[in-house]
Amino acid sequence: MSLALAPIDVTVEVEANLPCRKFDPDLWFSDSPAQLELAKSLCGDCPLRVECLAGAVERNEPWGVWGGEIFERGAVVPRKRPRGRPRKVDVARDAELAVEVEERLAANGLDSRNSVRLAA
Repeated sequence: MSLALAPIDVTVEVEANLPCRKFDPDLWFSDSPAQLELAKSLCGDCPLRVECLAGAVERNEPWGVWGGEIFERGAVVPRKRPRGRPRKVDVARDAELAVEVEERLAANGLDSRNSVRLAA
C-alpha cells in the first residue's frame, strides 16, 4: 500500500495560519454536524485547501473534514446528518447540496465519478 501525498506549495509556510493547526484538531473529526460545518468554514481561506482535498480523495479518507469537504465512510457528503430518520425537507436539501459538492470538486480539478464516490 502506498501513501499518496498531494504536492505542497513550498512558498506556503506549512505551520503558519493553517486552521487545522490553530484550532482543536478534534473539530475536524467531530460527530456533531454543527461542529463539522464550522470546520468546513474554517477551511475556506486555508492556503492548502486544494492540496488537502486532493490528498484526501487519493487516500480515500474514511471520515473527517478535509479541504473543506466532509468525508464519511470514504465518500464526500454534502453535510453530516444528525441521528434518526431524515425529514423529507432534509432529503431534498441533500440532493441540492450533492450537486454543489460535485461542482466544488470539479472546480478543484477532481472528477467525482472517477476520483471519489459521493454518498447518496
